[in-house]
Amino acid sequence: MKITWIGHACFLIEAEEARILTDPFGEDVPYPFPETSVDIVTVSHGHFDHNATHRVPGRPAVIEATGDFDVRGVRLKGIPSFHDDRGGAERGPNILYAFELEGATIAHLGDLGEPLDETQRAALADAEVFFIPVGGHFTIDARQAAALIEDLPSVRLVIPMHYKTDAIADWPIAAVDEFESLVDNARRVGASTIKVTRASLPEQREVWILDHA
Repeated sequence: MKITWIGHACFLIEAEEARILTDPFGEDVPYPFPETSVDIVTVSHGHFDHNATHRVPGRPAVIEATGDFDVRGVRLKGIPSFHDDRGGAERGPNILYAFELEGATIAHLGDLGEPLDETQRAALADAEVFFIPVGGHFTIDARQAAALIEDLPSVRLVIPMHYKTDAIADWPIAAVDEFESLVDNARRVGASTIKVTRASLPEQREVWILDHA
């Protein structure tokens, strides 16, 4: 499958089963938006930088709820969480998604703002590829993200997201550098798109830092 980091929490995943776009951002977010149709869109929460489904061409199935789904041949699980560490009192709910593509389980943590609890860890126990926020302020920060992946032994590939880049240099979130310094086996890929199969996933956990599209 092909995975492209569009920017922020938005990824385009092109697999045999379907094309999936995660957390499409609104016009006020200055990353180029993909002018391509997809089969499924996932929305982690209702903020403008994650829920701009109106920008996605075609008629995709939109998933923005917790629960188990079978959509166009793809099994998805929406797991409840919060956008802050005060039970959602500051920024509301957030949905963690896990979906199965080409024999691998991928997890997108949206704007997770709290450590994972036992129920959430159990729901993500089989996930091997993680898209995880690391920029802090609105989400977990670099140290919390590094601790989170240590607590999930099945993880083989981590792709950080939701951090400061040249495109959003004035946003109050941190760059990826601190997270990179806290984890083992991190490398800068030098591209926005990677190709992976379940067989090609690293035997030991690695962190791949992508360029935005």
